[in-house]
Amino acid sequence: MTDTNTAPGTAGLGHGTDWRAWQDSWDRQQQWYLPDREERFSVMLDMVEALVGPKARVLDLACGTGSITDRLLKRFPEAESTGVDLDPALLTIAEGTFAGDARVTFVRADLKDPEWASRLPYDSYDAVLTATALHWLHSPELAVLYGQIAGLVREGGVFMNADHMPDPATPRINAAESAYRNARAARAKAEGVLDWKEWWQLAAADPVLAGPTAERFEIYGDHADGDMPSAEWHATTLKDMGFGESRVVWASPADSVVLALK
Repeated sequence: MTDTNTAPGTAGLGHGTDWRAWQDSWDRQQQWYLPDREERFSVMLDMVEALVGPKARVLDLACGTGSITDRLLKRFPEAESTGVDLDPALLTIAEGTFAGDARVTFVRADLKDPEWASRLPYDSYDAVLTATALHWLHSPELAVLYGQIAGLVREGGVFMNADHMPDPATPRINAAESAYRNARAARAKAEGVLDWKEWWQLAAADPVLAGPTAERFEIYGDHADGDMPSAEWHATTLKDMGFGESRVVWASPADSVVLALK
């Protein structure tokens, strides 16, 4: 159980910051919202291995603290990763966690900026992976981004997006799943699990993360204002924007991983 009054990354002002503790704390908080988070990561890496191999050059899109990069390199030590995000607080944790690792590069860029891809160190990637992030964008913005991603993925390369993708054609199923998920989360919360708001309160109180966290909320506000189209929309739009094949390769009652092959 996490003590919500203790910042996980502060090992003492004279001893630096424990970035791995912050990384793990972020993962625990996300796991509360997404109990099958590790399962989707595992499927994504399975497909990377199957389609482009274990020495992949990967773009970790909207990387946050680098959760995908962390799992990628543990499973495929010869892979390399470029993480791109706009969030200064989460990037600070990512850069601290992977400091000194020559396999990893981080880039700060706004995915709504038409020139964001020009900041990347490579013109093409074997795989572009993203999870629980692109719901921050509205559908027209996301369609444009999918076209840009298609230009970054090499022929035979792969893109995967894991996110909440509800089907509007099944409102009763959606409502039942949402009620169940909320009840499960409430039970975990009663046991002391940090939620989104509490985690960010800890970051704001940390002497190292306070500044980047304040900047982060100036950029984003409290949470996403985008929409959440269905998995079918994602698969169709990816093909329309330049991918050869696209379909769901994993699904839970609420979320999906959509894979597109160039």
